[in-house]
Amino acid sequence: MKLVFIHGAGSSSLSSYYQLRHFRNAKALDLPGHPNGRPCVSIDGYLEWVRGFITARRYKDVILCGHSMGGAIAIQHALKYPDEIRGLILIGTGAKLRVHPDYLEQCRNPGDNNREWIQHQENYFTGVEYDIQRVLMQRAQEIGPQVELNDLLACDAFDVMDKIENIKLPTLILCGDKDQMTPIKYADYLSEKIHNAQKHVIADAEHFAQLQNYRQVNARIEEFVNSIK
Repeated sequence: MKLVFIHGAGSSSLSSYYQLRHFRNAKALDLPGHPNGRPCVSIDGYLEWVRGFITARRYKDVILCGHSMGGAIAIQHALKYPDEIRGLILIGTGAKLRVHPDYLEQCRNPGDNNREWIQHQENYFTGVEYDIQRVLMQRAQEIGPQVELNDLLACDAFDVMDKIENIKLPTLILCGDKDQMTPIKYADYLSEKIHNAQKHVIADAEHFAQLQNYRQVNARIEEFVNSIK
């Protein structure tokens, strides 16, 4: 199996740092604009870019692992091109990703030298080990608030609540027990609508569960991958 990790809004492949370290054959993508190139303006746009990336490298037996916006991209892939992948791992995401206006405002008005926006970025990584937190913050500043705003608007327009039950692929759903951006009720909905989906709530984790409690996340992913024939 080939695990392909897709990051969330305004983020990068670094958000899967601990997964890449654990799963040696895995690949984590840097979506266009994160920080190189121009970002796509919709989930469908990112989906087609991801498809092109995977096809160009001839990856086989792909399991898409998407966090937040990356989860939306993975879900859309499963809905539009289910025969191209073997399974889904969805972390801190939902069938609809309505974005609170406060998050949009933080990106539109980041403060002098992006100071206020940077403070909010630091809040995302509460509980993450210091060394990787510093690297994550450096990358976030390279990407910047305008790209995050672009991504959040793409998320805000995403809604497949009436289609999600059409997914028939093996699916693992993970959510931090303290996640306020994509709360547990989002994971509940996914697990109710996707046939035979597995759901696990990750203890002591917020929106970046794969960084904040990576050992538990990695264990759940490993169990899931081993269950796919």
